[in-house]
Amino acid sequence: MLKGTIKNILLGLAMVFFALPAAAQDEAYGSYSPYSMYGIGDISKFGSAYNRSMGGTGIATRDKRNVNLLNPAAVTERDPQSFMLDFSLAQGNRYYAQGDMRSSNNTFNISNVAITFPVWKSFAMYAGITPFSDIGYKISSVDTDPIILATTGGVLNTVEGYGGLSKLYVGGGFSPFKGFSLGGEFQYIFGELHKDNTFSMSLSSFRSIKSGYTLNLKAMTGKFGAQYAFPVSNKASVVLGATYRLSAKLKGSVDRFEIQTISSINDSTPSPRTYTDKLSKGKVSLAGEMGFGLAVKGGDKWTAELNYLRSDWTSTGMDKVTGFANVGNAVFSASQAQSIRAGMSYVPNRNDIRYYRKKITYRAGTYWDKAYCNIDGKALQAFGLTFGATFPVYQLHNGLTVGVDIGQRGALDGSLVRERYINFSIGLNVHDIWFIKQRYD
Repeated sequence: MLKGTIKNILLGLAMVFFALPAAAQDEAYGSYSPYSMYGIGDISKFGSAYNRSMGGTGIATRDKRNVNLLNPAAVTERDPQSFMLDFSLAQGNRYYAQGDMRSSNNTFNISNVAITFPVWKSFAMYAGITPFSDIGYKISSVDTDPIILATTGGVLNTVEGYGGLSKLYVGGGFSPFKGFSLGGEFQYIFGELHKDNTFSMSLSSFRSIKSGYTLNLKAMTGKFGAQYAFPVSNKASVVLGATYRLSAKLKGSVDRFEIQTISSINDSTPSPRTYTDKLSKGKVSLAGEMGFGLAVKGGDKWTAELNYLRSDWTSTGMDKVTGFANVGNAVFSASQAQSIRAGMSYVPNRNDIRYYRKKITYRAGTYWDKAYCNIDGKALQAFGLTFGATFPVYQLHNGLTVGVDIGQRGALDGSLVRERYINFSIGLNVHDIWFIKQRYD
């Protein structure tokens, strides 16, 4: 048993380290959306496939069969001496509409790699890596102004962005007395964002220009959580949960560059011009976030949960500093982000020995999100439905979770783009028992 446990630990650590370069890969689109051009891009939906299939809930979740990383206090809900590993993937399909224009895109990315393990009695820890935000877009337009066409010829303007921020985290939780748990998590956020703008001239006598920004960013912050579970009857219990993530000052640099191509009039290539702006302390920051959760559990058979999250980005400087702020003609302004999430799960008979389908855990959820930015003064909102199931694998709490998220963001209103999506997630949960003494050789 110990030999198998060591193999699982090494497998978990290998997944974390292999995920690091994948999560920080510059030219890979972890997300693709015109709304990702603002600020630090699309804030990721945190959690494993298990959380995503329940509408994104998890603040009040206490489930010893799945890895729940949305509340650091939840790590204390586990079988004694149990080791768990979660590896999740996300695949997205998006369809865009604005006026008479239509477009679509597909993405695929690692969404979560995490391990959890006990340390001492009621104290346990976890560690992992996950995307924090993603940028992915490419939009082209042709200038139709007759004066410009007569003077310089056709001009093709292309804005493109890629890259993302990753979150490396380690946390722990303990239970000072029955039913009550506390937890804390250290987060290191890092990555590189690219935002490029290209003017391509149809007449060779004019230089084409490529300019843009490269943002090298890093930040350190912490998250705290608490959960309290108490029975309300012989077969039902209630769990209250709360989390708070501290705000974080972004460090690093914003590099602005400009490159001109050769023209037929002047065959010399101008030297690229680069300007570096070091982010001074407090210039730009990541907002703090508070969350509250309520869950009702019917023993080991069903669970229903409701979460609320709020995050104020208005004073972060995200919409005022060059490189983060305006891209194209739309005006980005930071706002208060909010989210309401609800989900439920049900398993017919977890211990059924005859029918496998009765051992499957079925899940469904819904959510409403308001993004941390307004576009031309309009709030950017999303809503959707989620469905999923966990299929037991072999023994212990090993399982394969699949989920789907169907929703819409934005609307056909002014400069907004209506974005409809169908996102799939799949997660592998590996469970093992540590340090069991063998009775027989």
